[in-house]
Amino acid sequence: MKTPPRQHALRKGRVSLPQQVYLITTVTRRRAPVFSDLSAGRALVRQLQHHHRRGEAETLAYVIMPDHLHWMCRLRAASLSRTVQTLKGASSRAIPALTWQAGFHDQAVRDERQLRAYARYIVANPLRAGLVTRIGVYPLWDAVWLQADTEADWDWCG
Repeated sequence: MKTPPRQHALRKGRVSLPQQVYLITTVTRRRAPVFSDLSAGRALVRQLQHHHRRGEAETLAYVIMPDHLHWMCRLRAASLSRTVQTLKGASSRAIPALTWQAGFHDQAVRDERQLRAYARYIVANPLRAGLVTRIGVYPLWDAVWLQADTEADWDWCG
């Protein structure tokens, strides 16, 4: 099967650098709202935690929307493509209703002083989408800085 031209363009210039922080977005096939089911969303969280424990990628922040994932991670061992492919495969096996769209979007974070700002932008997606009015009530997000910050610091994220 041929790769559609847009997917090829997503990979053009992609470089995997160990210790580099990446912002990843990946979407369910046909934008199916698989993660509207909280148990499916929690299963994806477990897969993110598993990748973190295995040392493939250090999860810094994520938000799971009904039909896609935003993930900020620091690449550890494997290539970026391999890491995302492994996550998508494992989560598809764990969540029978889940099929991912081929490919993903990535952006390397060039200024690590901006990590918290990027994390706030990521976790504010449910606010911007109108799913909640306060991020603290949305169940499918996390950030490594949360323990150091108060929830109120994250509530302005819109």
